[in-house]
Amino acid sequence: MSSDLKAWAKQAAMQVGSGGSAGFIEVCIMHPLDLVKTRLQLQNKNTVVKVAGTAAPQQVYYNGVFDCMKKMIKNEGVFALYKGILPPVLVETPKRAVKFLTFEQYKRFFMFGADKPTPLTYSLAGLGAGVTEAILVNPFEMVKVTLQANRATMKEVPSTWAVTKQIVAESGIGLNGLNKGVTATIGRNGVFNMIYFGFYHSIKNEFPEYQDPTKEFFRKVGIGFVAGTLGSVVNIPFDVAKSRIQGPQPVKGEVKYRTTFGSMATVYKEEGFAALYKGLTPKVMRLGPGGAIMLVVYDYVFEFLQKRFE
Repeated sequence: MSSDLKAWAKQAAMQVGSGGSAGFIEVCIMHPLDLVKTRLQLQNKNTVVKVAGTAAPQQVYYNGVFDCMKKMIKNEGVFALYKGILPPVLVETPKRAVKFLTFEQYKRFFMFGADKPTPLTYSLAGLGAGVTEAILVNPFEMVKVTLQANRATMKEVPSTWAVTKQIVAESGIGLNGLNKGVTATIGRNGVFNMIYFGFYHSIKNEFPEYQDPTKEFFRKVGIGFVAGTLGSVVNIPFDVAKSRIQGPQPVKGEVKYRTTFGSMATVYKEEGFAALYKGLTPKVMRLGPGGAIMLVVYDYVFEFLQKRFE
């Protein structure tokens, strides 16, 4: 193996290790907010569901983040806040590893002859990383949303594997089955990562590093928080469309939400412009600090691995 190839493989291995660590820590801390976001995005004023402990379907409407958490704990149990966590836990390490690894590789491709990366380089590399990440994780997202939409108690909720087998048995692994909503996932992840990486790396370079470790930590956390928040605000219409496509349809047997932009148009027409931003509060609460956690953990783990294997 040539020295250049060895150096690349070593860098890639450190990027994978750092990205995987960042993703695993972030999902373990922030998953309940992701669940609340999905529940808020799936509901509308006419939603009628079967609630645990009741004989007939009834209307349960969530009025915000904390009301959703309160009603979920009351109706489904405290551990319901971690429904659907297994798919992201299983995929988060390879998902974030792929995100950070491909970002670094796309960054080289989008240099356009410049001596150093530009904001455009970071943004396009982030877009490419987001698209790659979305294609990898969409089947897991489909299973996760199915589990998160289930309002039964934890004892009654089927396992991750049972849900996966059911989806494959009923609809296959194609665009109507395990890969349903892949274009919405590509739009969501592509837009988010384009802004997330583009903003973080461009702004980070504009502010000098602090010699004080504590000040430097908060510098990175602050920039990461803003990057995650901006990405969340811009990409949420894609996220709403994804939840509607992958979640249970309003009328059983009828497919109301089929395509990404068609779903956005339907939500806008029937529920208004604000409905395209359903779940924004828990999304920002998760991906603002979550985005900061990922970038900071990535930077520090990568720095540690560089020193360890120098």
